[in-house]
Amino acid sequence: MADSDCCPECNRPTELVFDHSAGDTVCTECGLVLEAHSIDERSEWRTFSDDYSDNDPVRVGGPANPLLADGGLSTVISKPNGTSGEFLNGSLERWQGRGSNPDRALIQAFKTIAVMADRWASLRRVKDRANEIYKKVEDQNHLRGRNHDAILAACIYIACRQEDKPRTVKEICSVSNRATKKEIGRAKDFIVKQLELEMGQSVEMGTIHAGDFLKRFCSNLGMSNQAVKAAQEAVLKSEELDIRRSPISVAAAVIFMITQLSDDKKPLKGEIMMKIDVSLVTGVTEGTLKYSYKDIYPHASRIIPGWYAREDELRSLVMP
Repeated sequence: MADSDCCPECNRPTELVFDHSAGDTVCTECGLVLEAHSIDERSEWRTFSDDYSDNDPVRVGGPANPLLADGGLSTVISKPNGTSGEFLNGSLERWQGRGSNPDRALIQAFKTIAVMADRWASLRRVKDRANEIYKKVEDQNHLRGRNHDAILAACIYIACRQEDKPRTVKEICSVSNRATKKEIGRAKDFIVKQLELEMGQSVEMGTIHAGDFLKRFCSNLGMSNQAVKAAQEAVLKSEELDIRRSPISVAAAVIFMITQLSDDKKPLKGEIMMKIDVSLVTGVTEGTLKYSYKDIYPHASRIIPGWYAREDELRSLVMP
């Protein structure tokens, strides 16, 4: 590792090299050791070629986790020489069993949450929030007999809401292992109830807006940048109207309207295919999409940007 600094022997800036094995900082011009026995405070990521065990050979652990009893900094007696033989002796093995990690189930739950959240590149704070939610519910000892996959998925759903990164139940269902939308919905209600009992107040879930989902839906439909921008403006203006539909339904209806006015509609081959595509991407049923579109249609001239569609072009919209 080379760096530029002033060598007192050369009396000018020279290239300095840090020798990690010796801990010395050396001038490349004259060989003067400017600093000796420096302490390398970085994590050691070195692995060992003679370690043939199934364990990770990296000699560093993860960061401390305040949600675990020991902070996640427990000690394990490993097998000798990385072999698959027995422990050093029977007594050590017995003590190892007695001192088994009490947080093993909790750690496994956190790993499952991380795997599910990583399937759509969720933010770190969403995973941390989901872990906190699960820990609070698990501490109340009311999870016996519950669908564990649905509980974990519901924790992620609530965490996304609380961190202002909402996801639809369908999206959560797509990354869960075996839980259905109905099971996740029930688990969500159960968790919220348990948290409210613990805190003695209602759980803040965050407000959902149609715009929270719109860009993601448009991207999945392959809409152009112009169409996405028009849809975003239309959704923003729709919030001024008294449309009593869920934000997801409003987003779906606006997208259906925009695709009719866009060149993007050509590969979709008509109204039926448009509805099917929008329904599949948004998770809104065709029936719900139909009624949401019916509520928004009378306000098309008010919410659709004038730069995107003229008044005469709005007349080409499908009648609800």
